[in-house]
Amino acid sequence: MYVESAAVIPGMKADLIPCLAQRRPLNNELELATMNITKYLLYGALAAISYVMLLAWNTDYPQVVDFGAPAPSPVPLISPPENTTVTDIPTQFPDSPVSSTSSESVAVSEPNESVTVSEPTANISSTTVISVSTDTLEIDIDLIGGDITYLALPKHLRQLDVSNDPFVLLESSPGRSYVAQSGLIGRDGIDNTGRAFYSSNATSYRMDEDEGSLTVDLFTETDGGLPVIKRFGFNRDSYVIDISFIVDNQSSAEWQGNAFGQVKRDVFDDPSVAGLFQRSYLGFVSTSEDDPYMEFAFEDIEERTESMEMNGGWIGFSQKYFLSAWIPSTETTNRFTARTNNVNEYFGEFTSSSFTVPAQTIGEQAIQFYAGPKDQYSLAEISPNLELNVDYGFLWFLANPIYWLLTQINSIIGNYGVSIIILTFIVKALLFKLSEKQFQSMAGMRRLMPKMQQIKESYGDDRMKQQQATMALYKKEKINPLGGCLPLLAQMPVFIALYWVLLESVELRHAPFVFWLNDLSVSDPFFVLPLLMGATMFIQMRLNPPPADPMQAKVMQFMPVMMTGLFLFFPSGLVLYWVTNSVLGILQQWYITRKIEASYEAKKAT
Repeated sequence: MYVESAAVIPGMKADLIPCLAQRRPLNNELELATMNITKYLLYGALAAISYVMLLAWNTDYPQVVDFGAPAPSPVPLISPPENTTVTDIPTQFPDSPVSSTSSESVAVSEPNESVTVSEPTANISSTTVISVSTDTLEIDIDLIGGDITYLALPKHLRQLDVSNDPFVLLESSPGRSYVAQSGLIGRDGIDNTGRAFYSSNATSYRMDEDEGSLTVDLFTETDGGLPVIKRFGFNRDSYVIDISFIVDNQSSAEWQGNAFGQVKRDVFDDPSVAGLFQRSYLGFVSTSEDDPYMEFAFEDIEERTESMEMNGGWIGFSQKYFLSAWIPSTETTNRFTARTNNVNEYFGEFTSSSFTVPAQTIGEQAIQFYAGPKDQYSLAEISPNLELNVDYGFLWFLANPIYWLLTQINSIIGNYGVSIIILTFIVKALLFKLSEKQFQSMAGMRRLMPKMQQIKESYGDDRMKQQQATMALYKKEKINPLGGCLPLLAQMPVFIALYWVLLESVELRHAPFVFWLNDLSVSDPFFVLPLLMGATMFIQMRLNPPPADPMQAKVMQFMPVMMTGLFLFFPSGLVLYWVTNSVLGILQQWYITRKIEASYEAKKAT
């Protein structure tokens, strides 16, 4: 919530302050009640800024919360079979089971046709963790359950200046538990009484540079001795893992089960956040037929278990820049659940409706798991509504075209810092006419300042007569003090939308600009851009007519200091936009003001 409040504050900048400082011409009956409204608005702005900073500090440096339960134990990478349980495996199933004869039935084939069932050539112990390496993923798979207990992203470094140190998304270690689990449950499921114990042909797999895909097979058997393969499929330049459960039913009776997948996580902080005012939503996410994007925060799940059903769909966990999500088959009815247990572990899971494998056939149930960056165009191609995890807030309809324009510019320029500057030029050009009206109003107010000072001196402490005389002056000169406010308010949605685009775009993570600005997603290490922001804000204030109220004038003088302190914590990409926008605003205001003054002098001469 604090990030959304902070998004409004930058848009206020120096342009908004003189707008607030201008007095509204009122009817005589309301003069006394409204003469101090500007002062109260400024006080409110200062209070809002202070509150936002307090919220940000509390969010980024939270108090330790005691949930009344011991800290969760890490999921072991090597576990003895006798210690495995099914305590955390889902037990709820969709209300509409899938039969082998229905239109939603899982595909089956005769032996040796489309589904290949091979025998293991080696028997790697089920207490072994196997590793898989591709161009986009580095993962560990525990052969107990076939769960993904470690997943790193080699194309996304944990730290900019540290090579060969990929960002770790999933991990099972002391103090941190974040794993992806999947299996078969239901009537004949292999994970009903304990997690299945798999074997593998090797302990490590690697996708060679000349390969476009990689397949990893894990082998086990049902209690009745039926061979089962858990197949992992990887493709080059992809963060999607294709997982298939292949049941070779050469018995005389049909086999029936339910596929499940779940993300299990504890409450550790988001490691992708670099500082204040840089946080995004942290929690579980899903979709439904009624709501394309739903969020289930930790505190929401603690209050109640969330559950829904639909065909297809997805469920996962979202954090700043990155996402993990289970994507079950669109041919089955799936139950999605967000829940917690009694040891501070949280689950986002799905369970498919039951599928059957008739006797003397081979059946396959396919699901997908995504683990990677929140690239909205790539996510849109994987599953409907998955791109909504790039959350632009309530102004998404403005943010999406802004994001598209930014990426198009960068595809030509190849530098996101320069692309942000060009984008600012384009936005400023599109809003030129609105800004022109704003500056025209301010120029008119500045022209009247000597006469307004005379009115103040003439009536002394009689505020009522000052207001009456001021309104008469506005009417005579045909000037509306609010003329500068309305255009600015029209620009505010664009400012806020652009703020969210720059805050949510994974493309800016570790994106260099020039010189010391080698990462536009973090704050300026030398505070050069925030200081420039403060300087440009001060210059803009000097170009605007000062408020008549001395107290308001003092507040305005302090505002650049407050805003500079606020921008110290903003990502440098955001500050770069505000600095560029302010510089362009200064140039635009200087040009328009000179033009208006020249026109006024010409009229006086004639």
